[in-house]
Amino acid sequence: MDERGSKEHGATRQPEEPQENLAALRYSLNAVDKQLQKVAADMERTQMAEYVALLNRPIKLIWRNFVSGTARGVGIALGFTVFAATILYVLRLLGALNLPIIGDYVADLVRVVQAQLEGKAY
Repeated sequence: MDERGSKEHGATRQPEEPQENLAALRYSLNAVDKQLQKVAADMERTQMAEYVALLNRPIKLIWRNFVSGTARGVGIALGFTVFAATILYVLRLLGALNLPIIGDYVADLVRVVQAQLEGKAY
C-alpha cells in the first residue's frame, strides 16, 4: 500500500508540477513585463531618443551649444552690470554721508571706478 500510495502520489504530482511551473513562469514573465514597461516609460520621460538623434547630428549639436553659450555669456554680462551698478549706487550713498573712515575709502573707490569707466588712467 505504501508503494501504491507513493506511486499514486508520484503520478498525481507529475501533472501538477508543469502547472506549478507554468504559474511560476507566468508570474515571473509578468514581473519582467512590468519592469520593462517601467524602463520604457523612464526612457521616454528622459527623451533618450531625442538625445541620440542630436548626437547623430554634430552640426546641430554644435549650433545649440554655440547659441546656449552666447546666451549664457550675455546673461552673465547683463547680470554683472546690474550688480556693479547697484554696488556703485550704494557706495555713492555711503560717500555722501561723509562717514569718518568709510567715507574717504568709498570716495576713493568711486573715483577709481569712474576713472576706469571713462577710460582714464588713475
